[in-house]
Amino acid sequence: MTTLHSVKRRRAVAAAGAVSAGLLVLSACDKPTPLSTITVGRASVSSEATCGGEGDVLNAAALTKCLADKDIESIDVDPDETVRFGVDPDIADKRWTILMNGQPLTEDSDKTYRTIPGSVFFNAQYGAQGDSTLVTIKAGDGKKDSQTATGLWSFKLKKDD
Repeated sequence: MTTLHSVKRRRAVAAAGAVSAGLLVLSACDKPTPLSTITVGRASVSSEATCGGEGDVLNAAALTKCLADKDIESIDVDPDETVRFGVDPDIADKRWTILMNGQPLTEDSDKTYRTIPGSVFFNAQYGAQGDSTLVTIKAGDGKKDSQTATGLWSFKLKKDD
């Protein structure tokens, strides 16, 4: 009986050790920033923040550098399709807007979902240039119409004829 009891005790100690080690490893990881997603038809791309996204206000230099980042997700857009933007509730709570080539395309919102016709992203009237457009989701500070940014999620939209 003592050997069976010892085996059970060792297994319990080993299991507790494995759980503790797993929790220790997880606690050392950075919490990921909230996700933003763009969907066109059946295709979609998601991304963590290109910069910021953790609640701290970004200064002008950080914003400029972030908007110049070339290592971003891209998606093909048929101008006849609708482009759907989705954000985590954490982003929506801070209010967010859509920027096109660095300029506001929409008013800020506290909703988690928005749609825009694909043709807008390739129309010179809205500041489009050529067959691709930089689209950025900008999280604010929670105040309506605030210019303060706490995170940017950038995507490249490529025209798909």
